[in-house]
Amino acid sequence: MGLKTRMRLIPLLLCWMSGTAFAAGLSPLVVSPDLVRGSRDKAATPAAAQAADKPAAQQGAVTEKPAAATAAPSSSSSSAVEVRPVRPAGDEGAAVGVPVQPRPSAGASGQVVRPEQTRAPVAMPAAQPSAATPAPGGTEIRALRISGTRAVEMVADGDAELQRGETVLSADKLTYREPTDEALADGNVRLREGQSQVTGPAAQLVVGEQVGEFQSPAYRITRERPSLIEGEPPRVVSGGGQADVMYFEGENHYRLENATWSTCTPDDPDWYIKARDLQLDYDREIGTARSGTVVFKDVPLLWTPWAEFPLVGQRQSGLLAPTFGTSNKTGLDLSVPYYWNIAPNYDATIAPRYMSRRGLQLAIEGRYLGETYKGEARVEWLPRDNVSGEERSLGSWQHQQWLTPQLYASFDVNGVSDDEYFEDLSTRISVASKVNLVREGRLMYVGGDWWSASALVQSYQTLNADPDVTYTTPYRRLPQLMLNANRPDLIGGLAATFQSEYVKFAHPDEGMPEGTRVTVYPSLSLPIQRAGYYITPKIGVHQTQYDLDRGLPGGRDSITRTVPIYSVDAGMTFERDINLFGSDYVQTLEPRLYYLNVPYRRQDDIPIFDTSRYDFGFAQIFSENLYTGGDRIADANQITAAVTTRLIDPTTGGERLRALIGQRYYFEDQRVTINQLGGSVVEEPRTGRRADILAGFSGHFNRENSLDSLIQYNPRDNWTERFNVVYRYQPDFAKALNLSYRYARDILRDVDVSGQWPLGGRWYGVSRLTHSLKDDRLTEAIAGLEYDGGCWVFRVAAHRFATNSEDTTQAFFIQLELNDLASIGTSPVSLIKRSVPGYGTINEPVSNRVFGFD
Repeated sequence: MGLKTRMRLIPLLLCWMSGTAFAAGLSPLVVSPDLVRGSRDKAATPAAAQAADKPAAQQGAVTEKPAAATAAPSSSSSSAVEVRPVRPAGDEGAAVGVPVQPRPSAGASGQVVRPEQTRAPVAMPAAQPSAATPAPGGTEIRALRISGTRAVEMVADGDAELQRGETVLSADKLTYREPTDEALADGNVRLREGQSQVTGPAAQLVVGEQVGEFQSPAYRITRERPSLIEGEPPRVVSGGGQADVMYFEGENHYRLENATWSTCTPDDPDWYIKARDLQLDYDREIGTARSGTVVFKDVPLLWTPWAEFPLVGQRQSGLLAPTFGTSNKTGLDLSVPYYWNIAPNYDATIAPRYMSRRGLQLAIEGRYLGETYKGEARVEWLPRDNVSGEERSLGSWQHQQWLTPQLYASFDVNGVSDDEYFEDLSTRISVASKVNLVREGRLMYVGGDWWSASALVQSYQTLNADPDVTYTTPYRRLPQLMLNANRPDLIGGLAATFQSEYVKFAHPDEGMPEGTRVTVYPSLSLPIQRAGYYITPKIGVHQTQYDLDRGLPGGRDSITRTVPIYSVDAGMTFERDINLFGSDYVQTLEPRLYYLNVPYRRQDDIPIFDTSRYDFGFAQIFSENLYTGGDRIADANQITAAVTTRLIDPTTGGERLRALIGQRYYFEDQRVTINQLGGSVVEEPRTGRRADILAGFSGHFNRENSLDSLIQYNPRDNWTERFNVVYRYQPDFAKALNLSYRYARDILRDVDVSGQWPLGGRWYGVSRLTHSLKDDRLTEAIAGLEYDGGCWVFRVAAHRFATNSEDTTQAFFIQLELNDLASIGTSPVSLIKRSVPGYGTINEPVSNRVFGFD
């Protein structure tokens, strides 16, 4: 079918006519102030010049397919044209390979040249080529009837075909002039090279130089787009359409008049670019449209007098497609970003953003990448917030660099003008819930395989957006110096580790303690590993020195703490073959014991600089300390017992099921706590002999179904402290259902349901609902619809989430994505990927589809 040319212009979108462009991702159209470009001289090509002197029956639009792999003309005088006659279609009486006799013609020497009566090709000696038009090499011509003069002109009639390398030109009738390397094709003309193809009624082409023209072509040009992910294969990108005439202007260069271009199927594309003059440059991978219109479903979306667009999705400078949405905090939210491709390793995005409730904001983001460094910076500025009446701003800069092969440096600096900045101006829960913005610089030296050193300077900006909750600013590290070493290969099988730290803590609140802490912790272990079991005894001494500028009231200003630490870690592994539900497995049984002894040292007059209690779990019950940081070393005389069993597929080695249970037993009461001298009671010391029981289960019953759960049970008080369970059903791409329940005593009880599923007719639904049973409120909700149009995708989504105990933020997303060209609107994809496990982007190539979490 031909393309529909009927256009119903939308007045609202035409207001962008002097400055709008379209693109996909980092591939914007470029809008030039040069509104008028003169057309090129069609007679500029040798083929066109010769066509002017031909009879009308021999004139045709010159044609060629993109010929990146076409053999170049050879200057060798020994080259020859091979003529291959073929059997007439339907001629049952003719012998195999014997063509119908063509009319004899006189050769240059008066000799009559006749096609061979066998399947062997006729080798026609070529005339000596001139310097300007060398004779081509490796050219083959096939047809039902072939006539002509040696080294001058050959006429192939009936299923004619000319082939040179990967370039194949076929037509009802084909005339080839060897001295000029010119081919004239008439009737059902097709030019093919690889996966690219041009068809039409007539063509004229200089084969080697790849210049000429094609009348009324329908074309499809295919190229490979390198993957941005290491290890991924390149992706094939095709674009094509129709035109009145197509000019070939050298390898990979084409110009078309009154043409269309689209990545949709060429018969009846849902969207296309329609331009009076269209240039396709596959060296730069850029298309240029003059007087161009983007048409979607026969409706013109936008028009521009001059614009560039990506042919294979690469980045280039220009206006990105506008993004728009709405939320209860910003109102109507519209942004028209400009992308600046400064260099192959430098770029920037300048994004004016209009919010109907807040005002006009300007955002600038820059990125850079070198052989030894990379980074990005972002600035946002709102001169006046219409709601608060204040100026609001954001600044962020991250940089990473290898100064030498052993020395690494980085810094991360972030800041906003006020505590409510993210809550008011962001539509993402991951950003709106930010509390501490880090500001740090880091140096790290790797001295070899066994030691390293680092230096850190760090502070934070703390945001208190919720008036009912006050967050304490973390301590600054001004600086922190660390030296660590690990030697597992000492004499007698011994292994040694060494950890050390110097850190100066400071705080903006003058009422908070400040000072320095020096820590040294050497240890020695003897790992004994044998088939089926292991045992590792270990001994170390933890030495800490505090010099406090401001100590706790009634506490010491200089504190020394020396704590010896003893431990023994042992385990065994048993295996057996087992058959369950008709399948063979290897089952393991892995018991483990861990004994730890740490004597008590008084620590309540040591300030809490960077210490908190670990979350109770399987990793923590096998650790040396209950606490993070270095301000508390918990006393211990305890043993932990656990057992794990697994079902392993013997053919793949994959784990199909795992179950484990563990518990810690105490021989003494707890004495060290996180409480501080003169402060409130934060932690009650433990007096029982048994810790909570931990049990976990993880199983992949088959490819579609999986279950993960964890329970923490308190045997002293006979209640459950925590319980989590997650079930996932994922039978295929873009089909995922997730159900989870989370419980923490006196803290939360949440039910979470999420999923993505085809609804039929190319429609897909996606949603997530998180309901707090404790507070009886919906804390987060996402609902969306997607439509896969083949070469385009439409998405609409709504998002509602609680920013604090009383306030919520609501956002609405709408997006039209034209594959490999433009994305109009605000994309909800990143939000959905974070929120819905197993979500699949429906217009990603199959090779890029990843099941499960992103």
